[in-house]
Amino acid sequence: MTHSQHAIDLSSAAWRKSSHSDAGNGCVEVADGYTGFMPVRDSKDPTGPAIVFPVTSWFAFINDIVTD
Repeated sequence: MTHSQHAIDLSSAAWRKSSHSDAGNGCVEVADGYTGFMPVRDSKDPTGPAIVFPVTSWFAFINDIVTD
């Protein structure tokens, strides 16, 4: 079985927004502390679904948007 076939329990996740976010809720939030994975969710829908990226993919994405 691959990791994509396993549910990751995010019920106790400590979500955070970027310090560059405004005071509104139109942001993404991430939860640190998941080895090998980066959970991401929409701050407007905190009880909605989260996307869980492999950490290497998440950091490649962040590096791309920071350097552009």
